[in-house]
Amino acid sequence: MLTKNQIKLIHSLRQKKYRTFHHMFVAEGVKVVHEFLNSNYELVEIFSNDLSYSNCSSNFTEVSSKELSKISTFSEPNKVLAIFKTPLAVSVNWSGLVLALDNINDPGNLGTIIRLCDWFGINDLVCSKNTVDCYNSKVVQSGMGSHARVNINYLDIQMALEHSETCFGAFMEGISIYDQNLPEKGVIVLGNEANGISKEIEALINTRLSIPRFGSLKQTESLNVANAAAIILSEFKRTATEK
Repeated sequence: MLTKNQIKLIHSLRQKKYRTFHHMFVAEGVKVVHEFLNSNYELVEIFSNDLSYSNCSSNFTEVSSKELSKISTFSEPNKVLAIFKTPLAVSVNWSGLVLALDNINDPGNLGTIIRLCDWFGINDLVCSKNTVDCYNSKVVQSGMGSHARVNINYLDIQMALEHSETCFGAFMEGISIYDQNLPEKGVIVLGNEANGISKEIEALINTRLSIPRFGSLKQTESLNVANAAAIILSEFKRTATEK
């Protein structure tokens, strides 16, 4: 059975200050928990109504479906919830292709971008310090376990960009990404959902890239930042394979 202290801890981890304090976060659902269990992430405790999870850890708590609903953020809990340790940051490898995010606010966008980095083989994701926490439960859920294969760092973006001589930024107005000879290394910067890349960061960008609109009316205001990330990463990787 769940204890009051267990419930209190799990509920507290919904807030960034407690995730930071405890160096822990929550993962939910069979797919997501499985990905973390098969990674280098350290399991703290696991809760499930499926006894097969008792083989994963001595810190296993069997819970009923009703108890699981008390600790889950899902409207319909999905068999298993686990607490993992937040890993220590690993230094960024600036010799490859790095994606940098300038003040991304939406958890769903960040989670999707983490998954895209995993898909396109981007090992390092750099986030500004005011970007949403990557261990927010909605980010973890939309990332679908890709956290386990992407090195995520929260840094001062301005200082971080000093490591790269080649810095690309996504803008509404810029050179079409389809007309560029894109390199295999450098930093790609994506900006805030509403305001784009900040002026301070914009000043450090060497090449302004845009995704052209092909619709006849061209009245669409902008692309969702995660959609833009998918197109940009795909184009960088496509051109790299053709060299």
